[in-house]
Amino acid sequence: HVQLVESGGSSVQAGGSLRLSCAASGYTRSRSCMGWFRQAPGKEREGVAAINSGGTTRYADSMKGRFTISREQAKRTLYLQMDGLTPDDSAMYYCAAGSPFGLVQFPSEGGFDYWGRGTQVTVS
Repeated sequence: HVQLVESGGSSVQAGGSLRLSCAASGYTRSRSCMGWFRQAPGKEREGVAAINSGGTTRYADSMKGRFTISREQAKRTLYLQMDGLTPDDSAMYYCAAGSPFGLVQFPSEGGFDYWGRGTQVTVS
């Protein structure tokens, strides 16, 4: 099993920045792809960004240029740097881990089978 714990969510003003973190533990070797997803009230969960063990990344179109996903393999930590935040970015942000196919299927979440509990981001 893989455990994922997000942190870093907060309330910020429009135009501000936040850095989310996700600490992974357990048997992570089999889940080499990691990603960020978000869900706003009344909306479906959507993909934000994903990264595989080799560092290849994919982003949802609306996040390109504003968000940056990265990972520290040694610390088993995933990050999401978010800049130029707008109220539309307000949501619960979830960390997810999946097989290598996760990156291929992204922004679909079908390739991800382990999820954190989320961290709230509010932009006003």
